Amino acid sequence: MNHHQALQLALQHHQSGRLMEAEAMYRQVLAAKPRHPDALHMLGVIADQVGESDVAVKLIRQAIAYRPRFPEAQSNLGIALHGRRQWDEAIAAYRQAIALKPDYGEAHYNLALALYANGQLDEAIVAYRQATAIRPDYPEALSSLGNALTDKGQLDAAIAAFRQCIALTPDYAVGRHNLGIALLLQGHFAEGWAEYEWRWRTKDFLSSCRNFARPQWDGSPLEGRTILLHDEQGFGDTLQFIRYLPLVSQRGGKIIVECQPAIQRLLQSMAPSHPVVARGQPLPPFDVHCPLLSLPRLFATDLTNIPQGVPYLHPDATEVQVWRDRLTGQSSPLRVGLAWAGSHTHRNDRNRSVKLASLAPLAQVSGVRFISLQKGNAAEEAQSPPAGMDLINVADELKDFADTAALVATLDLVIAVDTSVVHLAGAMGKPVWVLLPFAPDWRWLLHREDSPWYPTMRLFRQQRIADWEPVTAKLREDLQALAESRDARPSQT
Repeated sequence: MNHHQALQLALQHHQSGRLMEAEAMYRQVLAAKPRHPDALHMLGVIADQVGESDVAVKLIRQAIAYRPRFPEAQSNLGIALHGRRQWDEAIAAYRQAIALKPDYGEAHYNLALALYANGQLDEAIVAYRQATAIRPDYPEALSSLGNALTDKGQLDAAIAAFRQCIALTPDYAVGRHNLGIALLLQGHFAEGWAEYEWRWRTKDFLSSCRNFARPQWDGSPLEGRTILLHDEQGFGDTLQFIRYLPLVSQRGGKIIVECQPAIQRLLQSMAPSHPVVARGQPLPPFDVHCPLLSLPRLFATDLTNIPQGVPYLHPDATEVQVWRDRLTGQSSPLRVGLAWAGSHTHRNDRNRSVKLASLAPLAQVSGVRFISLQKGNAAEEAQSPPAGMDLINVADELKDFADTAALVATLDLVIAVDTSVVHLAGAMGKPVWVLLPFAPDWRWLLHREDSPWYPTMRLFRQQRIADWEPVTAKLREDLQALAESRDARPSQT
């Protein structure tokens, strides 16, 4: 077998997913021809596929050195660099691939992905459009274009892109899920909830899909059957959608709740007659199950019938008294909880979280004592708050959401970015002011300062992408007015 035949056999193995066999054949080619650019390139692709991005970059760059006009290798170099979050270098590689092959639709698409990841939104939209112009039947590019247009605030154009994507590939789960999110953001709940169910067929959700032997509930009367309600996403999602528990109970069955361990103790107080099991612990027998975020569709939730019952989460009275005693006697008449960052793993965290230093204007308000509710790595910022900010840092004492709820119960106000703390405060009926990025999460809808989910919540929205200054200025102004109105009154606990 000559090296050309070996290369063809290697490519066949590679295309069939037999990576070990393909690697062996590529290496056989390189044993005979150490500078063979195709073998080096494809060996680098395999390295990237198995998570060895450093090796991939080295091998693909060697291939390009031996064949400078190699657009496919430039594009795959970009993919390997993208995986290492080296956005600028990835963008340069994709641009080089396009310069060599202007009608290379995949390179335009990959360029758009890197630009988007690097925060270059306008340029990403241009690249997505170029990819779809070259390949009109490109559902991945159309769906990603829709996401970029959503972030740009062009929601009608985004929905048109999602619908075009679905028209091409009706079972493309990512496109349908993204359409669902856009529709929910617009307040079109009926179609939005239906499309949102496609999340379970996307790669991001497959790993969290619960493959129970029992069927998923269809919303019909339970008639004595036992239903398992289980979390599926973040803490905030659990806190928001556990509100449906009383409605499920009205369907005439027994309920088991499964949730994240950090929420288990708090939810047990909401449902003392129902078992609340921490995720990972053995589950009692059940007949049907339902993820929490599928409940709105089953109950035909729209803007007129969102379940309220606020407050529906209640802290332990003894634990509240401990915090009340600790904070009593403080000279400041207004106590305000702060949280400035969410989980760094959230896909929109770059846009929704801020640094504590960004809240420095709040320190100008006299008569306020701030209490940090921040958890995670960002909690370290509380060690050096902005100048003039009277901030108590108790992060180490907040072991779970029951602890946090007890503290929140003693506060006058919570100010936070879009993270679980705002759901906690909202579900407790506490006043809460939320800082929202220009492209908010779907649950906050558009162009409104209140939330139909939480009656005590106010929304402070960015008017321009990444521009928090007007938001914090408005927060400072309103906090000043609140502090002045409360100046002569004791703190409400």
